[in-house]
Amino acid sequence: MKMKTKTLPLKELSIAEIYNGDKATYEVPIYQRNYAWEKDEISALIQDVYDAYTTAPKQTYFIGTLVSFHKGDQVYEVIDGQQRLTTINLVLGALGVYLQNKLTYRARKKSNDTIQSIPCFEIDEKDYGIVNGFKYAKDTINEIVLKECQDGFKTYFLDSVHLIHYQVPKDIDLNHYFEVMNSRGEQLEKHEIIKARLIEKLNNADKAKFNRLWESCSEMNVYIQQKYPEVSIFGKHLCDFKVSSFDALPNVDENENTMKIRDFINYKGGNKQQEEKYKIDTFQPIMDFSNFLLIVLKLTRIEESGLKPKNFILDDKELIHEFDDVHVEEEFVKKFGFNLLRAKYLLDNYLVHHSNEDDTIENNPWKLQYWQQDGKKGYLKNRDGESDHQHKLVQLLSMFEVSFTARQRKNYLFYCLLYLFSSDDRDISKYYDCVSELADKYFKDVYLMAENLNQINTPNPGSFDNTVLCNNVLNFKPLNDNFDFTAIYGDGTEKSKGIPLFVFNYLDYKLWEKYANELRGESIKEDDPNRTDFFTSLGCSDFGLKVFQQFYFSRTRRSLEHYYPQANANGENGALDKEQINCLGNYAMIGSEANSSGSNWSPKTKLDHYLDTSGKIKQVSVASIKFMIMMQKCQDNQNTRVAGQEWIFTDIKEHQKKMLEILRGGGK
Repeated sequence: MKMKTKTLPLKELSIAEIYNGDKATYEVPIYQRNYAWEKDEISALIQDVYDAYTTAPKQTYFIGTLVSFHKGDQVYEVIDGQQRLTTINLVLGALGVYLQNKLTYRARKKSNDTIQSIPCFEIDEKDYGIVNGFKYAKDTINEIVLKECQDGFKTYFLDSVHLIHYQVPKDIDLNHYFEVMNSRGEQLEKHEIIKARLIEKLNNADKAKFNRLWESCSEMNVYIQQKYPEVSIFGKHLCDFKVSSFDALPNVDENENTMKIRDFINYKGGNKQQEEKYKIDTFQPIMDFSNFLLIVLKLTRIEESGLKPKNFILDDKELIHEFDDVHVEEEFVKKFGFNLLRAKYLLDNYLVHHSNEDDTIENNPWKLQYWQQDGKKGYLKNRDGESDHQHKLVQLLSMFEVSFTARQRKNYLFYCLLYLFSSDDRDISKYYDCVSELADKYFKDVYLMAENLNQINTPNPGSFDNTVLCNNVLNFKPLNDNFDFTAIYGDGTEKSKGIPLFVFNYLDYKLWEKYANELRGESIKEDDPNRTDFFTSLGCSDFGLKVFQQFYFSRTRRSLEHYYPQANANGENGALDKEQINCLGNYAMIGSEANSSGSNWSPKTKLDHYLDTSGKIKQVSVASIKFMIMMQKCQDNQNTRVAGQEWIFTDIKEHQKKMLEILRGGGK
């Protein structure tokens, strides 16, 4: 007898089909909570999709499910997936996509009016959850998606990003369905599942010890010594790492040894007396705990002969999968736990953090500090005081960080920690030399090797590990010294396929490094020959040293702008064409705030606006050294050329030539 099959009410839909396909209205019922996604969640979704677009642009990317109940007349009541569906709506609005189908909120006039008023929000009463969500989406797109890639990204988002739409059958008891959903309770985070797997391999005493270690390390915004203030571990002043193994860690009080695994998973306790005794110093962490666990796992497994680093993906979506490949026994759990504590100490005390301050022109918020205790007082100190190595390391490490802001795939961070793991000699000058070589190797051996790049010049998966790791051992020495930049990124004779943000950040570092090596710390007057030679080598007249003195890698400067605008590049009546403007010589790194306000302005208008001293534009938003050089050259030309000729193709070519000289070693 042939079994009768029942078709499941599942349908795979692209974003375009959801919002611009068959007529539909998606109605969020009143029992659903308000839109609640914050910047981290919105940015993570956009970053994940952008990563998929740049690495596998022809493959479908799934972002979850939509559960609905068809009420009739093409109205679908959203049972599950409201937050994701609203975020997609906001992203489409930020990309300027017209939406045929509507997302509505039953009995929520303020939310309805707000989402229908995108992008201007010209209404009296606003749902600020939606307003802020739109701003986060727009800012993230401006920050991470290269301008010349935005059309391709928009197409990919519409056509290749898919949801699974589950339409609840009409005859189902919805009340029972909600009971089933609610009975599931709050699902465990992935890192909590991993914790449960690991901890069950230990005896009770070690369970308590591991649990305390895990919970202390999980607070990514606090120096580990403040959560784990044992002299036996961190020395007399709590600024060294003294312990040699998991077994050498102090035991936890007996009353904590009787907890069950479920208790350990949910345990959030700590040394309250210790926390009250000392002021907790917090900062903005550069990654989350789940992604940090992956880095520690890779550090733990790197010596395994069978491990292929390029296949180990530093993305928390793969957290459980990567632990599935490990044979978890007591010895491994202890080794991993010890490495977790050691890596957290190194992350806190040898990598930059962003302070809890806003980016301002007056103060560099990036700190390379360590925490120590003197008697009853705990405080922070610069890793190497006010030395040249201290300042250069802050710039280098923050340069990497603003180039790779996503919490996932921080390969540079893994390499830095692997270097620090490899030796107890953490001499700052040697550490600086290695980080400097790593930046050079990224630029020369990854970004200037065509085989490492995809069709939009973004590094292919595995290209960093293939380049930096040789038989699972670090190799920071650059090999590609005789690179041909224009062969990959163009010189204006043909349209560039794109230039990654890292190239511009690396160039700004080399420009600042040139200043630091030649002029920093010197009291040099404007007519000094060394200062004159310095600005001549940059290709412009003297615009002062304050820009260099105040320069740092602000997180606001994550957009690329054409200095000669795309809107004017039609090749008619002496105007530049699309090929001429799409090269290094015409690109400027700029803050998203400034970028959104005047991307179509002429070079002269941008010059007048961005150098305005009235305070209307935050100068930190345009504080790219390369951009300052371009504007100064434009200003120089005002005195010798007719209006409208302040920035022409000759200037673009000459500027690119000067910048390539810097990249070839002019900053040394």
